[in-house]
Parts: sequence; structure tokens; C-alpha cells
Amino acid sequence: VQLQASGGGLVQTGDSLRLSCTASERTLSTWSMGWFRQAPGREREFVGAATSSGNTKYHSDSVKGRFTISRDNAKNTVYLQMISLKPEDTAVYYCAVKLYSGSYYAISSYAYWGQGTQVTVSS
Repeated sequence: VQLQASGGGLVQTGDSLRLSCTASERTLSTWSMGWFRQAPGREREFVGAATSSGNTKYHSDSVKGRFTISRDNAKNTVYLQMISLKPEDTAVYYCAVKLYSGSYYAISSYAYWGQGTQVTVSS
């Protein structure tokens, strides 16, 4: 499965962005999906996840209240809506399939990582 993440860019503090993740050759509707991010010199960290139906969502404490994961299975797309962006949100954002059992927050639960999309927030 090849995932494509898009929607990143250069924005200012307080701005909003919406990231999208899709797969051209396979439906995502049967899988839980997650978003992670990796800043320069730091480990990849969990941002958000949604179950296959989208009815249950998880967000890291650092983005809770500002970022929201959602999905439109009819469009085969998972989104990450980001508001009130801060410079510390600057990172490459990745989407992935939760392929394995385990915590939604654990990177080891995920596979089929997309290529990532760069988000840069200037102060």
C-alpha cells in the first residue's frame, strides 16, 4: 500500500492547514489510520489516529484541542485539520496504517508509511 500525504506548506503562527492522506490502489476504509510527525533531530511522534469508521479518535496531548483527525471513507481520504499552529508544530507529517495490534499511540502499531508532507510554521 502506498500512501500519499499532502497539504503541507509554510504558514505563520496561528494559521491553519489541512493535511490529506490517500491511497490510490487500496481502500483505506477497513483500517484504522494514524498521523505522526518528525521534527529535525527528533524521533517520530504520534499526533492522532482514527478507527476505521472514524467514530473513535485519539490525539496527543500536545495537539489536543488544536488538531483533529477525520476521515471520509467515500473519498478514501484521511485528514488532519490543524488550527492555531505554533512554530513547534514544524515537522514532516506522515500518515500510516494501523496494521498491528497494540496501542494507537505506538509507532510500532503502524505500517505502510507515506512519504510525508512538510509543515513549517514561522514565528
